[in-house]
Amino acid sequence: MTANAEIPLPTFPPSVDKGTATRIATVNVNGIRAAYKRHMEHWVAERDIDILCMQEVRAPDKIVNDFLAEDWHVIHAEAEAKGRAGVLIASREKPEATRVGIGEDYFATSGRWVEADFTINGTPLTVASVYVHSGEVDTPKQVDKYRFLDTMTTKLPALAASGRDVLLVGDMNVGHTKLDIKNWKGNVKRSGFLPEERAYFDRFFGEEIGFRDVARQLAGEVDGPFTWWSWRGKAFDNDTGWRIDYQMATPDLASRAVRAVVDRADSYDTRFSDHAPLVVDYQF
Repeated sequence: MTANAEIPLPTFPPSVDKGTATRIATVNVNGIRAAYKRHMEHWVAERDIDILCMQEVRAPDKIVNDFLAEDWHVIHAEAEAKGRAGVLIASREKPEATRVGIGEDYFATSGRWVEADFTINGTPLTVASVYVHSGEVDTPKQVDKYRFLDTMTTKLPALAASGRDVLLVGDMNVGHTKLDIKNWKGNVKRSGFLPEERAYFDRFFGEEIGFRDVARQLAGEVDGPFTWWSWRGKAFDNDTGWRIDYQMATPDLASRAVRAVVDRADSYDTRFSDHAPLVVDYQF
């Protein structure tokens, strides 16, 4: 498909050579057609990615395959509601197995969870691309969000118990701590930073469930680095963002992470989404 030449090409800091590491990237594309119209393919071509996960694909399989099928093995969970949600995993190597859905019938056609199994240098790895509901306080959207997070509290331990390394990536639509939202004081009553939502992530990353927040582990206790900025106003220019895109790993896998980078575009007009990709290199 031909991109719109009037839209500036994406510009990002120079890519670091990954060496022998496996590079796994996740990004909410806010519509794959819109992202490719804004030249997302240039970012993909320059980043030497092994496993690429997307959320909010918002397109049928045929459209997705037009963009990715030639160079990638793709597993796509399309949402039943047209133009909504949708998650995928695209990999250079063919997965050994794939599964669609988080395991609860209520979310079976929601386009919010897809898994793929790989073996990398002898290490069994399961990757899930996940899109948690954005929610809205005191509405059915928030009820669905809590129901999905509840399901994750049983799904994550079950995955970890498989004996495989497990990696969940995607737009989780929750900032875990005050470091994850620039204007956290103004958002404590807003979906995405509610205490009840953040408590789930205390469990995900605490002793009870035991996953690791890979980007936070590598960045340390610093603001961000943020992964989402509103299209409105000067949010991007002022870096008034949210860190809501994660790579969540079982402990052994997290220990293999050697580098995490948020590919924040150099300027507002060269973004291909309101989210920036989160790219992590794992040394197997």
